[in-house]
Amino acid sequence: MRAVIQRVTSAQVRVDGQVVGQIGQGFLVLLGIAHGDGDEEALYLARKIVGLRVFEDNDGKMNLALGDVGGSVLAVSQFTLYGDVRKGRRPSFIDAARPEHAEPLYQRFCRMLAAEGVAVQQGVFQAHMEISLVNDGPVTIWMDTAQLMAG
Repeated sequence: MRAVIQRVTSAQVRVDGQVVGQIGQGFLVLLGIAHGDGDEEALYLARKIVGLRVFEDNDGKMNLALGDVGGSVLAVSQFTLYGDVRKGRRPSFIDAARPEHAEPLYQRFCRMLAAEGVAVQQGVFQAHMEISLVNDGPVTIWMDTAQLMAG
């Protein structure tokens, strides 16, 4: 699994002009799922995101996690995180999981985040979405379970 985590003061996702998910302070998480990903990767990533200490404390140091600041997560499925652009100009998405595998795992990932005590909003799987956000910092972190869990 791959995730791009953006610390935000607010974020929302729209489908067909309607807001389907929105948060205040927290993380916008763009989530990509590969063929071999499963619950182990989802739980690992959910716990890593919830524990990520990138919010500033009273001294201005990044020491606080989502729960410490009462933050939420807006999770959006993003198969294009597995776009391979090594050849040609058109990305190949062959490493991205098929929808029948990715959607249930995306849903379980969101439930895992919620089980860690975080309020979770979602995008709509396979929909054309418009995402707006106010990136705070900016702070943007990239995670890949293939690398994180290997070492």
